[in-house]
Amino acid sequence: MSDRSLFARWRSGLIVLVLLAALFLFLPHVYGNESLLFTLMTFIVLAQGLNLLYGFTGYLPFGYVGFFGCGAYATSLLALHTSLPVLLCVAGGGLAAVVMGLILGPLLRLSGAYFSIASLAASQILYYVVSNTNLADITGGPYGLKIEQVYAPTASYITMLAVLLLTTALAAYFRISAFGMGLRAMKQDPVSAAMAGIDIVRARLITWLISAGVAGLAGGVYAWNLSVFYPEAVFTLQISVFAIVFALFGGVGTVIGPLIGAGVLYSLYSAIGISTPQYFQLIYGLLIVLLVLFMPGGVLSLFTRRGLRVF
Repeated sequence: MSDRSLFARWRSGLIVLVLLAALFLFLPHVYGNESLLFTLMTFIVLAQGLNLLYGFTGYLPFGYVGFFGCGAYATSLLALHTSLPVLLCVAGGGLAAVVMGLILGPLLRLSGAYFSIASLAASQILYYVVSNTNLADITGGPYGLKIEQVYAPTASYITMLAVLLLTTALAAYFRISAFGMGLRAMKQDPVSAAMAGIDIVRARLITWLISAGVAGLAGGVYAWNLSVFYPEAVFTLQISVFAIVFALFGGVGTVIGPLIGAGVLYSLYSAIGISTPQYFQLIYGLLIVLLVLFMPGGVLSLFTRRGLRVF
């Protein structure tokens, strides 16, 4: 890659970050539903975090929500039982998700559907552990947790925006850097990549942990914003499904693909899915079928087929 091309890609990444920051700082002043914008940012972060793993390594975690829930609970427990500032509690949520990623690291020995199903099973195990009535004194059990003493909707909104910018910057780094190029080579042909000197095990584990940390940070900020939540709210499989579909719809392995996918589909969900969920499920199903049949590379594949470069 030439220096000019590399500079153009870094400049594209910077432009995307600036536009995202300006958009989500400006929108609350013209669109009064800050809660909906916060949720949109949450799903963009999750779609982008999943994109880091699936888009660059080919590992599709159906149980991605497990890291999100782990971050939410770790943040809440730190807020309840320590005197740490809430931002450090959120960072602790991200760290807890990374630790959980290390514990679940052996899942990377699996591949394809086996990995996807195993990650789903792991997330369900986490759900049943935190919702266990015998652990109600620690995790709140099925009754959930309350951290209303740190409730700060504006501060949590800004923090989620910071997490969104961080995650997008990571996606840009994966897209531009030699590390990301190695991941893409490994995804296409792991044997040839290993023969070329790429440490496949190390690269996969690093990407897995980064993806887990992103979900953990998102879960921590989400719990902070809600301040009162139940296990079902942060461990529901719908979170994983939304993140996967949003990323696939826009186009994985890119920077702006998950942004487009989450922006379009979550806007559709907020317009139709909440008031008339039956119609939304039908439209969602048709979109997925059309995506698989005609656009397996996502919406951005419409541009790449015409020889245009996408970031």
